[in-house]
Amino acid sequence: MKNRGMLSAGAALALGVPVAAWGLMGQQNYDGLPASELDYAYQPWGIGDGAAAVIGGLALVLAGAGAAVLVRAARRGALDRRWWGVLGPLVIVGLMAGVGWRILTAGVVGANIGAGMLVILGTPVAAGLLLWAVGRGVWLATREHAGDTGGSGRVGGVSPRGV
Repeated sequence: MKNRGMLSAGAALALGVPVAAWGLMGQQNYDGLPASELDYAYQPWGIGDGAAAVIGGLALVLAGAGAAVLVRAARRGALDRRWWGVLGPLVIVGLMAGVGWRILTAGVVGANIGAGMLVILGTPVAAGLLLWAVGRGVWLATREHAGDTGGSGRVGGVSPRGV
């Protein structure tokens, strides 16, 4: 139950952040023209700003609760602090995804330069952070699993306890 609870709290944090960023940021349309006359890189969802703000607020509470559970578990020693090296990049990518979706769906006059910059610069950064999080998570999970089996504690020829 302890591991399942921390996994749920981590999922609440990692999945709540992008929804909160998307909902609380609001639609970023050009103010001078009605929405029907603006150009869009991608059409925004048909959700009003009020409903999006409520959804974003609920997601923020969910993410905050998940973070609080994880911080409390880390202080008690129930969560290995090295897992923040997995959760941190996931939270950053989630924030980038939530804000990025608002940039991609912004109504503009002419070209959406922000969308192009996001795709060109944001995609490699997000991919790198995701690869780091997955690699670090797999490494931590296999390292802990190898130590629990009562074996030599060696994973792939490398001792998890150092030299």
